[in-house]
Amino acid sequence: MHAQSTSTNNLYLDVHHLGPGKVTAADVAKAHAKDLAEEKKHGVHFIKYWVDESQGNVYCLSSAPDTMAIRETHAKAHGLLPDQTYLVKSGQEAAANTGKDFYLDVHNLGAGKVTAADVAAAHQKDLAVEGKYGVNFVNYWVNERNGVVVCLSQAPDSTAIINTHKEAHGLVPDKVMKVKQGE
Repeated sequence: MHAQSTSTNNLYLDVHHLGPGKVTAADVAKAHAKDLAEEKKHGVHFIKYWVDESQGNVYCLSSAPDTMAIRETHAKAHGLLPDQTYLVKSGQEAAANTGKDFYLDVHNLGAGKVTAADVAAAHQKDLAVEGKYGVNFVNYWVNERNGVVVCLSQAPDSTAIINTHKEAHGLVPDKVMKVKQGE
């Protein structure tokens, strides 16, 4: 078991690939409730999650002492282990707009090819352009080791997000997913 100590916890984004047609937001809400019942035993705090129902992907943001604590929590709660777990640094969260669709977009830039400072600078460029395309960038997370950046936004559609990134800095995401957010 892991002792809970938020001062030594890191921020993680874990990803579950369950497959198209294999998950609903309601299913994930039930699994998340089980995670919440188990998390303190392992020193984990689940913050938010996002569900891509069409592709069967679930993204969980948590604070934890290490990746094993997250795996143990998921294992004891419901048995659904993540396929990837990324140690991440977070941007500054902006307010979400009520009633707007959420999207996650993923940039796989390559191991060692991005820093948190690089992403912060690119994010500022996104913010300068977002209004033109009706996008609201809410936050981003970067894993420097693997070169993965995940952005959370609200937008009219995925094209608006791609166009914002393209115009702002040219870093087009590898994929954009419409998601449902849970807390």
